[in-house]
Amino acid sequence: MAPENQPTTGPPIFLRENYHIWAIKMKAYLKALNLWDVIERGELDVQLLTNNPTLNDTKKHDELVTRSPRALICIHSSLTKVIFIRIMACEIAKEAWDKQKDEFEGNNRVKSVKVLALKREFELLNMKDSDNMKEYSSKLMYIVNQIRILGENFLDQKVVKNIMVGLPNKFE
Repeated sequence: MAPENQPTTGPPIFLRENYHIWAIKMKAYLKALNLWDVIERGELDVQLLTNNPTLNDTKKHDELVTRSPRALICIHSSLTKVIFIRIMACEIAKEAWDKQKDEFEGNNRVKSVKVLALKREFELLNMKDSDNMKEYSSKLMYIVNQIRILGENFLDQKVVKNIMVGLPNKFE
């Protein structure tokens, strides 16, 4: 049985596709293990133990010293062999995370182009006569969620407006 407040499953596995979804799941996994701050801030400077440390001081020191290696092993465990080889030289968790992010998410310019393409696809999407409402709204929400995953704020009002505008005449 897992200790209290600990995930009961292993980390999400990244298979080269859907990086953004993996990153969201992995962030939640690391947060559950209280390790996400290691990724955000990098390694913290851990002070050396003083002479005659208490048992509590030793325990706290050991916890701080092992946080980055534990986060790194979580990242390692979530990768396939092919992807692991790309980050295996990284010695700290933040470095491994950032390397993954750069390779699979792209820089801000690449993300901007992806967002623009998705917004265009969103604007051009209309319901076909052969589609039912569920299919149409699923297509629309898939695009919206892709935009949101890339960090763009996308208002629900835009979605509703597009649904109303994109409906065929039989819904008038």
